[in-house]
Amino acid sequence: MTSTHQQLSRSLSLPAVVMNGMAFMALTTVFSTYGIAAEISNGMVAGAYLVALVVMMFTAHSYGQMARAFPMSGSAYTYAQHAINPFVGFLVGWAILMDYLFIPMVNFLLFGIFFSAAIPQIPEFVWILALIVIVTYVNAKGVKFSSRINMIIISLSALFLLLFGVLAIRSILSGTGTGMLVNLDPIFDPSKSPTYLIAGAALLCFSFLGFDAVTTFSEEVKDPKKNVPRAIFLVTIIGGLIFTSAAYFAHNVWPDFTTFKDPDAAANEIFLLIGGSAMQAAFLTITALVVFGSASASQASAARVLYAMGRDGQLPQKFFGTLNEKTKVPVNNILLIGVISLSALFVSLSFITTFINFGALLSFTVVNLSVIIYYYVKQKRRSPFDTVKFLIIPAMGALMTLALLVNLDMYSKVVGSIWFLLGVIYLGWMTKGFRQPPPTLHTDPDSGVVEETIVSKPSTTP
Repeated sequence: MTSTHQQLSRSLSLPAVVMNGMAFMALTTVFSTYGIAAEISNGMVAGAYLVALVVMMFTAHSYGQMARAFPMSGSAYTYAQHAINPFVGFLVGWAILMDYLFIPMVNFLLFGIFFSAAIPQIPEFVWILALIVIVTYVNAKGVKFSSRINMIIISLSALFLLLFGVLAIRSILSGTGTGMLVNLDPIFDPSKSPTYLIAGAALLCFSFLGFDAVTTFSEEVKDPKKNVPRAIFLVTIIGGLIFTSAAYFAHNVWPDFTTFKDPDAAANEIFLLIGGSAMQAAFLTITALVVFGSASASQASAARVLYAMGRDGQLPQKFFGTLNEKTKVPVNNILLIGVISLSALFVSLSFITTFINFGALLSFTVVNLSVIIYYYVKQKRRSPFDTVKFLIIPAMGALMTLALLVNLDMYSKVVGSIWFLLGVIYLGWMTKGFRQPPPTLHTDPDSGVVEETIVSKPSTTP
């Protein structure tokens, strides 16, 4: 079949798309999860972040290679579709929707929890509704508008992190905690099993979601073949180093994680120790901004994945595959995600977070495999250098992300598998029992240009 469609507007520079990725990542999430991560990693949070960073760098390499080949919206969905086949592409797209649809809800819930605790006179649902409306409005206004807001949020986040570092160093030098600025225990304690690091890394991969979201803006980035891979690398390495450094100083300020009164609020106890109630108030303020930025970036990313699948005809095209005439953004999808996010009023934070890592790690594994299949198998890029680049590195990335996927808790795997099974059922219905391929958008892989036709092979069955 054929269908004309509008083009997304190429208006984002490299700094702008990096800020979108950093906003999605939410730099201060290191504090929100610190207490739980300390329990799971047995105090080696900084080391767990380093393990997660290494794993993510391998996968970021693969995302960069695929973004260079296919500079289009859709992220892992697009890469698997073109490198492997449309069936796998759809299922990967379905899997990453788990992340992109539920991460905004995590942020809306966190916002409600934080502010209803700070101002109990206003019910939690009021805060959640307010943030959903504001975030949806900002994204509907256009990508440049939301990018400017993200730039401000990331700048303020960086100032807060710098303040934390200064106060932590001052406290450590005055004898607080370990009293040592150089200490390997938060990275690796030889008296503890390395399995704690792996378990901690599996949890903390959630913190790195954002480098992959950069690819969903590929059709809105100037010179995407160059700038999208650069942005992926920058977001991953900067975020990883910030997380590791913050966790390192937090451990040295408060080395015994078993003494936290409430692991969920461990960061508040650390802030009170190094900076008093003023530091706690600053954290609450910056958390509000960071949660807003992450919710905005994740909603925008989800809308573009839905747009890519709708444009291809794998979701109802008239609704999902259209852009607003004025803003050139998929407003229908943005509004839909806002409506879906209203479920944050009724579900728990723990239930929502079980969905997220499963879909992320599954899609990461498939993107690593996509590099091998597209470059090494199909294009036969097999020189010694290319073998390292297109076989060894992505194979290691696939094995690492698969290992983390296997190490997720059983509840996450069960819930994730149910979601995945629903995708298989829908795919079977859409393809008449898998007898015909899913519809795909015709593209020029050399230029990344999206053409004006959607092609779907006719069914070979009567």
